[in-house]
Parts: sequence; structure tokens; C-alpha cells
Amino acid sequence: MRTLNVALGDRAYPIHIGPGVLDDAGLIRPFLRTARVAIVTNDVVGPLYLARLQRALEADGVRVDVVTLPDGESHKNWQTLNLVFDMLLATRCERSTTLIALGGGVVGDMAGFAAATYQRGMPFIQVPTTLLSQVDSSVGGKTAINHPLGKNMIGAFYQPRVVLADTATLDTLPDRELKAGLAEVIKYGLIRDPALFDWLEAHIERVLAREPEALAFAIERSCANKAEVVAADETEQGERALLNLGHTFGHAIETGMGYGNWLHGEAVAAGTMMAAELSRRLGWLTAAEVARIEALHVRAGLPVLGPPLPVATYLELMANDKKVEEGRLRLVLLRSIGKAVLHAGAAPDLIGASIEARCG
Repeated sequence: MRTLNVALGDRAYPIHIGPGVLDDAGLIRPFLRTARVAIVTNDVVGPLYLARLQRALEADGVRVDVVTLPDGESHKNWQTLNLVFDMLLATRCERSTTLIALGGGVVGDMAGFAAATYQRGMPFIQVPTTLLSQVDSSVGGKTAINHPLGKNMIGAFYQPRVVLADTATLDTLPDRELKAGLAEVIKYGLIRDPALFDWLEAHIERVLAREPEALAFAIERSCANKAEVVAADETEQGERALLNLGHTFGHAIETGMGYGNWLHGEAVAAGTMMAAELSRRLGWLTAAEVARIEALHVRAGLPVLGPPLPVATYLELMANDKKVEEGRLRLVLLRSIGKAVLHAGAAPDLIGASIEARCG
């Protein structure tokens, strides 16, 4: 097991990474206010891992209540969120009860938002079971649900007490989901860790083959990058916005195509290529650098072209992005591989041309 720390003063918390950590109640028990938890999972992950987590906790004297949500991004909405509140109220969970998210990014986002708002805040623990959630969404306290007009537009910053990233759960992850998670790993290399990008170029096939050491390295290095950024800028006033490379374009793809038709990581990959194309047109990236970025995404099995939505649709959906400030769209772009910037000066026609060049 490897352990990292998210340095947020008295709200600091550990990230435990390794096989079998979800079976170790000793990693959870110190963070419980009382001997009671409520687990939020879904109908895909629950049958695989719920019994193990529940058994470990109950053997340690913890009462466990459970709610199982339908799987998928299309269910990340108020209606599904209310299933969590229904369970919490029906079982008379208190403010001191700890909510545990067992699942991928959708489960983590919804459970975290429920924890942030139920009785104005209850303790929260993340047990992520997908590569994307282990390397990104479980760390940093972003919680949200989707709206028909925009992804993740309703939510809260709410930090977990501890994150348990059980790498053995990736054994049951579908190949498509594994590849989607790699989009976020590549992102860290592009925005701030060129050595990670170089490592991925050399070892991406090992990660795809699920070699334990390669997976563990990719997860630990990604979490270390995320932890450093979150510690410096918890509520995304500056540097943390750089973690959204490809996301403004990608969220437009997810919203425009209907939630769940493109996986989040797939949309981020295509969006990253749009951002790279715009960076090239601004004279920042060279054609050779864009080719390197494209080649790595292709080797990872990720899309490098977005869906052929009208450019006007992309721009309209992007106008609802959370990084819009005083009516100006701020985009995360690349000065080079390993150096990202937040830029609000790109002309709409240049953005549109970059999107058009990267649509399939």
C-alpha cells in the first residue's frame, strides 16, 4: 500500500492506494464519528464489491445501511440523488453518520454532494473503483450533478475524510472504462508533469495490459499531482482550473451527445485535442508536439476527434462552462507539453476553426 496526503490543514486527508484496501476496516474506522455508515453504490459495482466492504465494517462493529443507484452518467441528476436522501431519511441517519461512496466518478460525485447537503453536512469517504475516479474525481472534493444544459453545474466543494483506491477493483473494469481513465492520467502529464508524459509514451501498453506496478505508478503519480494542486487552490480560484484541460470542449460533447453516450474520459480526450489544436493555432504548440499528444491518445485507445456536432452547438454549450467569467470563455490551453495556461483571449472564430479541425 502507498499513502499520499492532501494537505488542507485541519481538513487534510490520506489517499491509500493498493490492492485489497477496501477490505481493511482499520483504514476507515479512525475517520468515523460514530459506529454507523451509509454506503452509496450502483447496480454494477455493488454486486462485485459491496459485500466485502460491508463485511469488513460489520466485523468491526459498524452498522451499515446501503442505497444502490442505477449505473451511468445519464442518472447523475436530482431524481437519482433523491434516492440517497430517501435512504438517509428512512433509516434515520444522523449528521454524524458517515457516507461512503463505493463506485466510480458518478457515484462519488453524487454521494459527495449528498454528504455536503444532508443536514448541512455529514462525513464522507471515497472508495473509488474505476481508473478515472482513482486518479482524479475521488480526490479534491468536487461534487456535483448534471443539468440538461450543462455538466456538473450544480454541486459543492466538499472534501472526503479519506480515499481508499483499491487497485484490485480495476481487474473487473471494462477495457473501455480503463482507457477512458487514461485520459485524465495523460492530462496530468500535459498540464504540469512532462516526465509523466514521457513515462506514458514509454509504458502505455503496460498500463493497458493492467500490469500492477505500472497501474500503481500511474495512479500514485496522478494523485500526487492532484493533491499538490488541490492543496494550493482548493476552490479553483487559480491553478486548480488548469486541471480542466480538455474539459470545456469535453463537457460540450457529453451534453450535446446526451449524457452517457460518450464516457467522460473519451470526451476529455477529444477535447484535449481541440485544446491542443487551438494552442497550435495561437503559436504555442508546434505541429510535432500536437502529433505527440495525438499519438499517445491513439495508443491509449482514446478518440482524437469529437462528434460532428455543429460548431455553433459546441460554442453555445461551452458558453455555460463554469470557467466563463464576466461573459468571457476562459480555456485551459498548452504553452508546451507540461505547461498549461488559462487563456481568455482566443477569438471565437479561432476556437470554432480548432473545433472544426478536430471533429469526426
